[in-house]
Amino acid sequence: MAYEVEPPKYVRLAQTLQRRIEDGTYPAGTRVPSENQLVQSFGMSRPTVVRALELLKRDGWLESRQGYGTIVLGRPAVVAEKDRRGRDALERDETLTSGRLLEAREVAVPDRVASALGLPKLAKVFRRRFLVEEDGEAIELVSSYFPVDLVDGTELAIDEPLVGSGREHLEARKKVRFDHVTERVSARLPESGEAGLLGMPDGVPVLSVLVIACDASGQALQVSDVLLPADRNELEDTYRLG
Repeated sequence: MAYEVEPPKYVRLAQTLQRRIEDGTYPAGTRVPSENQLVQSFGMSRPTVVRALELLKRDGWLESRQGYGTIVLGRPAVVAEKDRRGRDALERDETLTSGRLLEAREVAVPDRVASALGLPKLAKVFRRRFLVEEDGEAIELVSSYFPVDLVDGTELAIDEPLVGSGREHLEARKKVRFDHVTERVSARLPESGEAGLLGMPDGVPVLSVLVIACDASGQALQVSDVLLPADRNELEDTYRLG
């Protein structure tokens, strides 16, 4: 089954530059190579290079200083917290989470998940659906989707709360390694059954946080759709202005 999804060129370049910052190739306080140097070194177009640099500036890795160029700031202090919902979905131990497992079975892949996993429409994926509760109230509905061949031979297929996270099971059993996460946030009306599970009145939208977890090559390993009642949640992000 083919499920490789390659991120855009500017994202791959940003990831490469980020790794060079982390390993000390580009130390904090120094200038990164110029746009011309990056174009020549990586064989990419100037717009791709500019977009990668803007992404790193937005996320706090780099900063433009007038008359001096683009400066390395180092690993931002907020990075570990920025993708909290994605981390929660990937690292949740169901046995330690207040709530209940609703299902663990093969289903037809939803369209937006198929796109993220690089699968054709109506292909089969494995879904674990967990309802997170707090003080007896449903606060999140998390549907995690996995390529079927990744689930084979793991405890992910067992229809009971999972000890340890799905990420831990896959990295241990399938020898894959999670590298980065992309989150896509949208609003929509809940589908049949979702409003009831979340205790929502008719007509109230949900916030959908689609969490796409990939290895270093950009291959999607897990996609989690985190649904939040829109009338009880707001999403916040903090970033630098270049």
